[in-house]
Amino acid sequence: MTGPDSDSEAAPREIERKYLLRGLPDEARARGVPKEIEQGWIPGTTLQERLRRVRAADGSERRFRTVKLGRGVSRIEVEEETPADLFERMWPLTEGRRVHKRRWVVESGERRWEIDEFLDRSLVLAEIELEREDEPVVLPEWLAPWVVREVTGEDAYVNVNLAR
Repeated sequence: MTGPDSDSEAAPREIERKYLLRGLPDEARARGVPKEIEQGWIPGTTLQERLRRVRAADGSERRFRTVKLGRGVSRIEVEEETPADLFERMWPLTEGRRVHKRRWVVESGERRWEIDEFLDRSLVLAEIELEREDEPVVLPEWLAPWVVREVTGEDAYVNVNLAR
């Protein structure tokens, strides 16, 4: 018999830290690879189900369906690529619960920073995925001056709560 701890240990986890920025860092534009992202959430209270369309600079598109459980630094996340026809049938369910952003991916040393520039409001956030919850984060020189504060786990900066 397995208990709740063993189930959660086997589930895929996303461990990330999030930071509020005062603008888009110059380094993100200079070194980053931009992708345009539209995300929408299907109504529900038990779990968060998200649809995401990612448009690369070359115009190619990929679509994903993601289920997330939990909050804070470490959460369970299950994601799968979704066929275009299924995505288009489900997308209207997200009306009124969407965000639109440009993501700049910047490799910095052994780290990968994702800078989200929201296109539907004045907001820029930086995220970094970690191996462990207690792993220390050292902000790179190019990013540190832009950081207002860490907002990991703050409800106001969780994408599903930003959706409109």
